[in-house]
Amino acid sequence: MPITTETTDRAHIVTLQGQINSANAAAIEADVLALVDGGAINLVLDFSALDYISSAGLRVVLVLAKRLKAEGGQLVLCGMQPHVREVFDISGFLAILNVEPTRAEALARF
Repeated sequence: MPITTETTDRAHIVTLQGQINSANAAAIEADVLALVDGGAINLVLDFSALDYISSAGLRVVLVLAKRLKAEGGQLVLCGMQPHVREVFDISGFLAILNVEPTRAEALARF
């Protein structure tokens, strides 16, 4: 799964493409936690190119959110496709995570 990262003056932006599932969730988790280990405390996960997320992917998001909170930072999600947003809604994650429609609105949260 392609992951691209971009750094702005407000946050690191991680763009995820394709799918997050049990086959690639551990590698994605390692990649995003490496950013936190490198000093990133404010992250935006851009899901605009994400087609599918499984429960393993939800776990990655939750682990990242908890880690950032412990470091004094925050996580904001943006660009969710309707079917991906539905997974977050059904799981109850929309109630506990910061979600914005666009990347610009996500960056404005910092």
